[in-house]
Amino acid sequence: MPVNTGVLHRAGAPSPSRDLDPESARPSGPVGLDAVRARLTGRVPTRLRPHLPDLLAYGTYLLLAIWACGRLWSHPRGRISGHLPIDNVEFFWWLSHAARSLVHFDNPFFSTQMNAPDGVNIMANTSVLGIGIPLAPVTLLFGPQVSYDVYLTLALAGSAATCYYVLSRHLVRSRLAAFLGGAFFGFAPGVVHHANGQPNFVSNFLLPLIVLRVVKLREPGRWLRNGMILALLVCWQLFLNEELLTLTALGCLAVIACYAAMRPADARRAVRPFVLGGAVAVGVATPLLAYPIWFQFTGPQSYAGIPELFNNWGEDITAFFTFARDTLAGSSPVEQTIGRTEQNSWFGAPLVILTVIMVVLMWRCSLPARVVTVVGTGFAVLALGPHLRLDGRERPSVPLPWLVFEHAPLVRYMYPSRLIFVVIACLAVLLALACDRVPRLELPGSPVRFRYLWALAVAVALIPIIPRPMPGVSPPHVPAFISAGGWKDYVDDRHSLVTVPLPSNTLGLKAVMWSAVTGQEFKIPRGYFLGPDRDQGGVGRFGATRSKTDDLLVKVSNTGRFADVTAADRENALAELRYWRAAIVVLDPTDRRAEQLRKAVTDLTGITPRYVTDVWVWDVRTLVDGAGR
Repeated sequence: MPVNTGVLHRAGAPSPSRDLDPESARPSGPVGLDAVRARLTGRVPTRLRPHLPDLLAYGTYLLLAIWACGRLWSHPRGRISGHLPIDNVEFFWWLSHAARSLVHFDNPFFSTQMNAPDGVNIMANTSVLGIGIPLAPVTLLFGPQVSYDVYLTLALAGSAATCYYVLSRHLVRSRLAAFLGGAFFGFAPGVVHHANGQPNFVSNFLLPLIVLRVVKLREPGRWLRNGMILALLVCWQLFLNEELLTLTALGCLAVIACYAAMRPADARRAVRPFVLGGAVAVGVATPLLAYPIWFQFTGPQSYAGIPELFNNWGEDITAFFTFARDTLAGSSPVEQTIGRTEQNSWFGAPLVILTVIMVVLMWRCSLPARVVTVVGTGFAVLALGPHLRLDGRERPSVPLPWLVFEHAPLVRYMYPSRLIFVVIACLAVLLALACDRVPRLELPGSPVRFRYLWALAVAVALIPIIPRPMPGVSPPHVPAFISAGGWKDYVDDRHSLVTVPLPSNTLGLKAVMWSAVTGQEFKIPRGYFLGPDRDQGGVGRFGATRSKTDDLLVKVSNTGRFADVTAADRENALAELRYWRAAIVVLDPTDRRAEQLRKAVTDLTGITPRYVTDVWVWDVRTLVDGAGR
C-alpha cells in the first residue's frame, strides 16, 4: 500500500514526470536496468526497445510470484496453504460464490448456501468480489482451487508491478531503483505472510494507482477527470479489501499533513483543485457504493461490529529485527520465540540498519524521503499497540500512543499490527529514492568504490528476505459421494446437507471445501464466516451462534468421549435439524474419531446410517418433514 508521496509535487512544476521528487531531475547516464537496456538494444526489435526495462521488471515479478506459490501450482487441486488451510478453503468458497452469483443471477451481496437457512452477508465478510467476479470464467472452467492460485499469483506480481509503474514514472529516474521498490512492496515479508491463505491482504495492486490519483488531484484544470478516476479505483478496492483501503486513506492523510507542514505555500496553492477533485470523487463514489455499504451494515446477517479481541495485537519490537518464516533467512522455530502473531514487521536486522542509513543519507536532499520517514516512523510506533512488547513479553507498565486511537471509529476493530502495511509502503518509496539518488551523491572518496559498497549493503538487506515457496498440504478429502453427485438423490434446493462435525472456524473444514468444489450446489448449515451472535445482541462473531448439538459433536470430535445422549439432547438435535431443513447428515469415515461421531449421531437421531459410496449417510427427511424414503 504505497503512501501518498504524490502531494510532494511542487505546484506549477513544468514536467509531469518525476513530479514526486523534483530534486531528482538532474540528468544522469544510464543506471541499473537502463544500462542493461543499452547493452541489449542491438538484439531487441526497435518497437520493444523503449519497453525492455518494464518487460524485464514485470516478467521478474511474475516469476517471483510463481516461485512463491510454487507448491500450490505443483498440484493446483491437490495442495492448499500449509499455514492457514481454513482461510485458504474459505477463499475457495468466496470465489465459488462470485461465480455462482453470475450464473444464477443471485444477489452477490448475500447467500444462503452457507449458514442455511439464515445465510451470510457477503459484504460483511472478506468476499473479494472485486477479483472473484473477473475470475468467474476461470472458476467455472477449472474450479475454485485453480482460480485461487491464479488470483494469488497475479495479486503478488500485480502489486509489485503497479508500484514499479508509479515509482518509475513519477518518482525516480532509475528503473532499477523503481524495480527494487516495487519488489519490496509486492513481496515484503508481511505481504508474503498473508499470502498463506489470506489473499485479500495481497491484493494491493490498486493502491499505488489510488495514491497516484490522490496526488494528481492537485493538478489545475484536471480535477474532474482525476476525481472520477479516483472514485472508480476506490469503488473497485472496496470489493477487494476495505481494511487496506482504510489504511491507504489514513496514510494519505498523514502524508498530506506532513507535506503541508513542510511546504505550506505549495500546499495552499493546491487546495482549490484538490478540494474540487475530491468532491468529484466523493460525488461519483457515493451513489455507486451506497447500496453495498448499506447492505453491509444494515442488511440481513449484518452485525454491530466485532468483539475487540485483536485491537491489542501490537508488534513486538524484536520482530523488526527478525527474519520472517517464509523468507530465505527465516525459519519456523523462530515463531515460538516471540509468539505466533502476524509477521507483518519481520524485516530482519540488515534492512532495519539499511533504513537508518537511507534516512541519514536522504534526509537533506529529498523532501519525499523526509515525508515518508516521518509517516513511516509514526505508523511503526502506532503498530506497536497499546503496550510495549519486547522479546515475546508484554510490558503493561509502558503505555504507547495506540491507546489514544484504539477506540476511534475507523480503527477500533483493526489489528494495530496491520498498520505496518503503511510502513511497508514508506520503506518501498524510501528504498526506491535511495537507490536512485545515493549512487549519484557527491561524497568524499572514490565514487566507484562507494557505489559498490552501496550495492553490497542493499543486497545484504534484501536477499535474506526474498520469499521462499510457501508450504502446502493436502486439501480436505472430497468423497466420491460428493464429487460424483450421489447427494443429489437426497438433497433438493429447499433442504440442506449437514456434515459431521458441523463447519466452523475451527472444525468442519471439509463441509466448506465440499460446498466450494461443487459450485455450492447444496446448502450447508453453519460455516466459516463473520455474522451476528444472537446470544450477544448481534455483535459479530466467527461462525454461527453456538448450538447445543454442535457443542456436543465438537466435544466428541476433540476428545472422543461423550456422556449418554439424553432426551433433551435428542430434542435439541431434532429442533436444529428442522431449523436447518436438513435432508441428510453425512460423515466421512476418514475423519478423526469417525466411529465415535457415528455412534453419537445415531443416538441423537435414532436412525441407523447407510454406507453410500464412501460415506455414512443418515436420511433425516422423515424427522424433518416426513419426506423420507
